[in-house]
Amino acid sequence: MLTAYDFPTAKILDEAGVDVLLVGDTVGMVVQGHSTTLPVTMDQMIYHSEMVGRAAQRAMVVVDLPFPDGQLDILHSVKCGARVLKETQCHAVKLEGGAEQAERIEAMVRAGIPVMAHIGLGPQSVHVLGGYRLQRDIDRLVADAKAAEAAGAFVVLIECVPSQAAAAVTEAISVPTIGIGAGPDVSGQVLVTHDIVGLTSGYTPKFTRSFGDVGLVMREAAQSYCQEVKAGTFPSDAESFE
Repeated sequence: MLTAYDFPTAKILDEAGVDVLLVGDTVGMVVQGHSTTLPVTMDQMIYHSEMVGRAAQRAMVVVDLPFPDGQLDILHSVKCGARVLKETQCHAVKLEGGAEQAERIEAMVRAGIPVMAHIGLGPQSVHVLGGYRLQRDIDRLVADAKAAEAAGAFVVLIECVPSQAAAAVTEAISVPTIGIGAGPDVSGQVLVTHDIVGLTSGYTPKFTRSFGDVGLVMREAAQSYCQEVKAGTFPSDAESFE
């Protein structure tokens, strides 16, 4: 599972064999340049989800419900989830929270909206949590996962927890688990695509790994373009019309 926010990226990831594409509210940080995910709006999520949904031919596409659309009254959240399914070609929504979100998850699933639950570190609750901190309470994590599963979540994403905590959660529930900063003992992994291809603009989390350096390639291409334009070697006859 990897994040995607636009058509060309989603198309590449889909063709590469990525099973699930996440249109994450991380768009606020890695694309818009904010310090948190909190400024992202529902309309912006729909905008990006439309692009990703059109590109995906085989991958499942999951869309984040942004703050505060996943925290306001339950009917509002159901309506937002319905927008995702009606206005994009995406398949499910992701909702931050565990036991405290059980009623909301149940209502959304009952309305025909598949829900991926998100437990552990919740970036939308960063101010309540006092920052981006490792979540160590295994009992609470297991209880959150069980509550989400019982409410109808088809998968549970676990963020920024010790490996043994993620293993305990995976053992405790029957639906798949997806880890990010949660060690290897989960059903699958998710990372932010920009982090794995070298398009980061600052801090890189401990739990990510660089699998390429697209940023370097882009910088070199832009430098070469500038040099050739200034030298008068671009455009050449081959790139000009007669």
